[in-house]
Parts: sequence; C-alpha cells; structure tokens
Amino acid sequence: MPYTTADARQQLLDTLAQATDSLGAALAALSEAYDLLDDNSAERLEQALFRPVQLAYGRARRTHAEFAARHQLPARAFEPSVAGAPAQGVKGFIEAAVQEISSANATLATLQDSMLPVEVGDQQLRAGLEQVRSLIDELGARARVLVRTIGR
Repeated sequence: MPYTTADARQQLLDTLAQATDSLGAALAALSEAYDLLDDNSAERLEQALFRPVQLAYGRARRTHAEFAARHQLPARAFEPSVAGAPAQGVKGFIEAAVQEISSANATLATLQDSMLPVEVGDQQLRAGLEQVRSLIDELGARARVLVRTIGR
C-alpha cells in the first residue's frame, strides 16, 4: 500500500494527540492530588510537577493545532481529562500522573526516533516536540522526591 505524505502527516498528528491526551490525564491526576494536600505541600506539587506539565500540555496542544493548520488537516479539540476516585490518595494520583507523563514522553520519543517529523513535518513541529519533551523529562525524579517528602 503506498504511503502518502498526507497519511504520514495525519499519523504524526494522531501520535502527537495521543501524547497530548496523556499529558491532559496527568494534569487531571495532579489537580486531584493538589486538592488533597495542605497549602505548603500543594505549593510544592504545583512548582515541581503541575506547572511543568501544564506548560507541556499547552505546548503540545499548540504544536498540534499549528501543524494541522499549516497543512490543512482537521484540528482537534482536547477535552479536559477526569481523574480517578479520591480513594487513590495523593500518592496514587501522583503515581498515575507519572505513568501518564512517562507514556507521553515515550510516545514522543518514538515519534522523534521514527524520523517522521523530519520527513513530513517541519521545523516548528520538531521544535514543539523538543520543547514538550524538555519540560517533562525530569518529572519522574521530581515526583519521587515529592512523594517522599509530602507531609513533612
């Protein structure tokens, strides 16, 4: 089956959307964790995890929308995610967020390794992917430190 540039661009967009959805789910889980914390711990969560994920999510959405517009592909609205039950507790919500962040990072790494962004993408797309990955790269380690120190 022939592989067209349009098909490749759509595949690229779909993969970016998958990573963006994972970041949205991470944000929802972190929001739930935030609501369960005291003010000091909530501030630490916001600085260490929530803000970088929020920036990465926004950048991923913008990269998706701009690439779609540049290549006359259908835009996609990203709906807010809903986190799980409060019974998970703070640690459970943070762990769920880390899993979603790791999933997004792995998806984007696989996309970048595929060379698809080079073959059918453009410089703005590649820069956007790199920015998203740089924002979420160290968040697993930050989360482990935060979980160990919550409540202290």
